[in-house]
Amino acid sequence: MTPDRHRWAVDQLDLTGAERVLEFGGGPGVATALVCERLTTGSVLAIDRSPVAVRRTSERNTEHIASGRLVVRQCSLADLDVPAGSFEVAFGINVNVFWTTTADAELAALRRALVPGGRLLIAYGTGPSDPDNRNAITTVLATVKAGGFARTTVLRGAHGSAVLARTP
Repeated sequence: MTPDRHRWAVDQLDLTGAERVLEFGGGPGVATALVCERLTTGSVLAIDRSPVAVRRTSERNTEHIASGRLVVRQCSLADLDVPAGSFEVAFGINVNVFWTTTADAELAALRRALVPGGRLLIAYGTGPSDPDNRNAITTVLATVKAGGFARTTVLRGAHGSAVLARTP
């Protein structure tokens, strides 16, 4: 069963099907599968620092890996080493580094990895009425702005809240 927060967050990505997508902190690969199912010519790089998460994502998404649509890699976001402008979209769901720290290294890696005007979505469940979620989103918004992202927007839905931003 796919949690509603994952469906909601992936809906907010507004994918056309051709994007190169980076998912960071994907845990068991639930959202990874949803994104892969929406892609036609696009691709996904899913990263997580946890070897257990990488294994679970790989096991859940064997078909997408076999098709070449998905690559799963163990690494932290701060240590991501890809060519500049590798992705049009990057997202993470319930990744705490953006509200527990300044996330300087992580945001620098995202700015470098995304194309100019690329979209970043940082989403949290369970919903906007959850006081912890409201506080986290406020902090994430400030962190993302301080990290050099532009055109920031807070999105709220029944199953989550998110910050959507673009690279300059």
